[in-house]
Amino acid sequence: MALRPVQVNIKALDDSAVGRFWAEALGWSVSSEGPGVTNVEPGDGFVWPDPVAVCIDVVTVPEPKTATKNRVHLDLATTSAAHQAELVARLKALGATPADVGQGDVPWTVLADPEGNEFCVLDPRESYRDTGPIARVVVDCADPRAMAGFWGGATDWTVHEVTGEHAVLRSAQGVGPYLEFRRSSDAKTVPDRVHLDLLPYPGDDKAAEVARLKTLGATDLDLGQGDVPWTCLSDPEGHEFCVLGSH
Repeated sequence: MALRPVQVNIKALDDSAVGRFWAEALGWSVSSEGPGVTNVEPGDGFVWPDPVAVCIDVVTVPEPKTATKNRVHLDLATTSAAHQAELVARLKALGATPADVGQGDVPWTVLADPEGNEFCVLDPRESYRDTGPIARVVVDCADPRAMAGFWGGATDWTVHEVTGEHAVLRSAQGVGPYLEFRRSSDAKTVPDRVHLDLLPYPGDDKAAEVARLKTLGATDLDLGQGDVPWTCLSDPEGHEFCVLGSH
């Protein structure tokens, strides 16, 4: 029994506008499974779920993003300095704005999407040449070692590196983006604007998976979601995530 990260969920005032931004940013396609939801995923015959891509679901909520930095963000891959500069310029033309999260003088560029969700355009790095447009999903945390233990047990992704400063996981198939937990002193003060969604494998029981996660340290989360086919939980540091129903 195990779960797989299949999408990043982003809350937005306007799911369609934010979804279009991310589709254009990544060169992906948009669709909608229902009102208030925009699905962003690769085109060209991509069949969800597939570890080659962690997709994006943009979901409408009534509350705007606060000034607080998101604890989860995306880092985009580039293949050269010229590609990085071109991508940053194109993203700004699409509505991205420069963001200052205290990064100082760094080789990557920090931007925010049209509703203020921070993300980075990385400098070219050999380790991200085969990830696709999303190099990694980055999660701020207090204890990367503990997060590696929980998320390594919660999912079937392989733990590649664990230090006191960060922990890195990737699909056991060796494809798609990385999931990185990075040490941060920032405590959670507002509900997460961006979170991960996990999916059971066909034939696995969602309720049993949720029970297993609780033995690892997950706790129930009530966001006012009501009667829905997914289950909302928090990891041991309070990062929100959802376990989806059978797809």
